[in-house]
Amino acid sequence: MNRSRRSFVQLAAAAAALPTLPRMARAQAYPSRTVRIVVGFPPGQAIDIVGRLMAEWFQRRLGQSFIVENRPGAAANIATEMVARSPADGHTLLIVSSNNAINTTLYGTVDFARDIAPIATFGRGYQVLNVTNSLPVKTVAELIALAKADPGKLNMASPGVGSAGHVAGEMFKMMTGVNMQHVPYRGSVAGLTDLMSGQVQVMFDNMPSSIEHIRAGRIRALAVTPATRLPALPDLPTIGETVPGYVGGGWTGLGAPAKTPTEIITLLNREVNAALSDPTIRARLEKLGNPILMMSPAEFHTLIVNETERWAKVIKFANIKAN
Repeated sequence: MNRSRRSFVQLAAAAAALPTLPRMARAQAYPSRTVRIVVGFPPGQAIDIVGRLMAEWFQRRLGQSFIVENRPGAAANIATEMVARSPADGHTLLIVSSNNAINTTLYGTVDFARDIAPIATFGRGYQVLNVTNSLPVKTVAELIALAKADPGKLNMASPGVGSAGHVAGEMFKMMTGVNMQHVPYRGSVAGLTDLMSGQVQVMFDNMPSSIEHIRAGRIRALAVTPATRLPALPDLPTIGETVPGYVGGGWTGLGAPAKTPTEIITLLNREVNAALSDPTIRARLEKLGNPILMMSPAEFHTLIVNETERWAKVIKFANIKAN
């Protein structure tokens, strides 16, 4: 190859690489200052603990401060709206969950699939169908029969209107045709207290808050909401074993404002998946009752779209209204 020909090829290759340089530079420069990880729930809850674990991991790996900022209220809508309006530069992130997909229909203020860019998933979350010990049922089939024999007599507690436990219970009602009165509480603790005393008879609750009461015999668990049985409660059947097609449960993950640069999304996804592969972090997450879930941003987006559509059907069927 003569000199002029070689020079032309080199110049062409350099020109072709130019569009990638700004993207590479942005990824290498990120993060350039403190990064806020916003949590839409109070400190101490499982989702807050996950956020703090990830903040510690990012800080060690990326050499910049990552701080958790709790913005509770309106079922995480306050935090979600704040992040959606923030600059799309990767310096404001959001701990997300299935509540966000539910809220798109329930509140209609933030279109989660449009306004928040999915980065990575952390884990799955599941509910347990619990009953008070005095209720004369030991299986899902017996509960359905009892509820149908006396419609509206049983009270069904939940951690709050539009919570994962609430929509799981409403989907159960929709698929079985039973009529139970919904009694919302401000979180799991108050609902479980009344379930133990018999003030309410049924409750769909997140497994981490229920499991110790189940093991201690203070409440009776009938089934779990995922498609397969859970290692933490291996003898407990799934609801789907009695109600074909029933699958409930949620998820947690990380999001950012829409239009956050792809290279930053990719970097953070890689770091989250590295964290989930770390034995120490993996064990801590699984201890919270969250089986690990690893996805690409594209896979996470598909999950969000599908979950939003699924829960929209339940919310509309049950005519659930935000408080």
